[in-house]
Amino acid sequence: MQPKMILALGFSGICVAGCATRPSDSEAEGAVAEMIKASFKTRGQAAIDRLKQDDAQALCSRHSGELPKGASEEIEKAQQATLRYPSSGKLMGDWREGERIAQSGGGKQFTDDPARPAGGSCYNCHQISKQELSFGTIGPSLYQFGKLRGASEAIQKYTYGKIYNSEASTACSNMPRFGYNGVLTEEQITHLVALLLDPESPVNK
Repeated sequence: MQPKMILALGFSGICVAGCATRPSDSEAEGAVAEMIKASFKTRGQAAIDRLKQDDAQALCSRHSGELPKGASEEIEKAQQATLRYPSSGKLMGDWREGERIAQSGGGKQFTDDPARPAGGSCYNCHQISKQELSFGTIGPSLYQFGKLRGASEAIQKYTYGKIYNSEASTACSNMPRFGYNGVLTEEQITHLVALLLDPESPVNK
């Protein structure tokens, strides 16, 4: 059953029950959450734990419009503490590997083999190179990312951190937290950093 259908059924059930006694907002949210949870099972790379929100996600969900004063800074500070950089100190890998990861849509779906690495699906939200004919526009274009910013150590660190946990720099970002949630490995992220910053990458041509 599709999640939207589950939500619709959940809300309709709550409304019918509400004719007699109206549940509180928290009770209604709890009932719907339990219905959704009951309909999901761990399968392939899709695990049930993705339904559990951490504090940052819960706060962003409660305030889908404008966050309370100071909340953005609070979220970003807390998420910055989660950043984990490679122990090797090397932040840039091979841009060719990065391009493969960026163009791979595999990972974290119930049809994906748990033994296979996940991809970044970057093309779903961003333009990556000039040659692309089709790309997503949810996120900004990444074309000439490194050409405009350079590849200093500070930029490498920022880029790695943005991919690892986007909410460390932008509270309530729509970008997946690839490293924080274990979608991509540290090595995979370094390859994506290279894709964005290496002068030889198609991103910067």
